[in-house]
Amino acid sequence: MLKLVRLALTAAVLTAIAIRLRRRARLPERRTEPARTPRGGSVSNARMGLVWAGIAALVALVLTLALIPGETLGVTSASPTPVAGATATQGTPGVAVPTDTSGPLRPATTPQATDPAATPTPQVGGSACAPVSRPVEVRPIDPAVRRAVNRQWRRVERWLRANAPRTYRTLAGPGRARTIAVAEAQMGVDLPDDLRASLLRHNGSRGRWAFGLGFWADGSANLGIRQIRDSWRLLCGRSAAGGWEGTWIPFLATTGSATSAPSYAVADAVGGGLLWEGADGGMTPRMPSYYVLVRAVADALEQGTPLDGRRPVVVRGVLRWQAENPPRG
Repeated sequence: MLKLVRLALTAAVLTAIAIRLRRRARLPERRTEPARTPRGGSVSNARMGLVWAGIAALVALVLTLALIPGETLGVTSASPTPVAGATATQGTPGVAVPTDTSGPLRPATTPQATDPAATPTPQVGGSACAPVSRPVEVRPIDPAVRRAVNRQWRRVERWLRANAPRTYRTLAGPGRARTIAVAEAQMGVDLPDDLRASLLRHNGSRGRWAFGLGFWADGSANLGIRQIRDSWRLLCGRSAAGGWEGTWIPFLATTGSATSAPSYAVADAVGGGLLWEGADGGMTPRMPSYYVLVRAVADALEQGTPLDGRRPVVVRGVLRWQAENPPRG
């Protein structure tokens, strides 16, 4: 519309200039008094008034036509023709989102807002392990929880250093908070605070005689951050047959048998309780929290008392858990 207004004004100005120049060119040839109109004005002035009135009418006409909608002038909009049964997404010109035309009209929405699969809901079984995309966020740990976990770990470290040095040397160094946050983002599950505090002190254990908080005859090893993530993915692959929850975080695995698949102990990310995997593959609740497990192991090591029917013993610098009443051969 502004372009049409500029053209109209330019045409009006050029027409006025041309008329003015033509009038000046004729002035020397006229020596006689110009004719007067009945009201006393000259004929030339009357003509100039008519010219300016015509110019004003032309400008008004162009402005009026410019204000009329494009459909009246036969001009179509530059936007794409909408697809039948679709509504353009707001803020995205040319993108059409199919809508249901059988019912009453309603605002069009984007596919993300209407597709239930866009926001997976954790469920029992395979769908519970569906990865959920989420940003990496380093979450703070309750300082009281971290102090309590570190206190129990100091008890365990002190006993292992003095009594089972070979097992003590298998403890890994501290883990990183961001590595934990990345694993949580990839799994879509938050690890309990006491488990995260433990990983920040010892990122699992390494080696043949790796230390584990499990008190099994064939040995166990604490898993590191990446091992927890990889084991979680592996165990989620079994969830198609049922019996596995995506909120179960494996933190411990058996190490004694090289021929059979390891069994796992897991921490429930929802309630924080611990479960053991039995011989039949089922999970059995064992302890209320990871912190309780670390404290129970520390008590058993310092006092030499049995834990779940097994007592800690040391064989050539390696910690073992021996049944309190071993069977006689």
